[in-house]
Amino acid sequence: MQYGQLDTSFLAAGGEQGLVSLAEAFYHQMETLEEAKKIRAMHPEDLTESIYKLARFLSGWLGGPKLYREKYGSISIPRAHQHLAISPKEMDAWLLCMEKALENSNHSDDFKAYLLKQLAVPASRCVNTE
Repeated sequence: MQYGQLDTSFLAAGGEQGLVSLAEAFYHQMETLEEAKKIRAMHPEDLTESIYKLARFLSGWLGGPKLYREKYGSISIPRAHQHLAISPKEMDAWLLCMEKALENSNHSDDFKAYLLKQLAVPASRCVNTE
């Protein structure tokens, strides 16, 4: 399957429900991984909105419905995170949470690898400190 074309990535992710499940698993990892304590502290205590924001963002980003834009307007990922001190260590912790969430998912191995590689791009653009 060729990801990144039309809605192939969105569909491979399981559509809207698949993305909500992935976002829930991602934030579960953030709450439990020692490496993620610092980035967890950057989020509100109640992660409900964070889960749905991530799922909505991923929907449009992966070629599905532009759910984030419909609810919140357009977003620049680096600008949205510029108020946070994000070093390569925090970026790696964020990507680790996603990697662990994907490990426990039923997505294909090639999609997991594709998604992690693609997410590394916006994650790296959020780094604003050493």
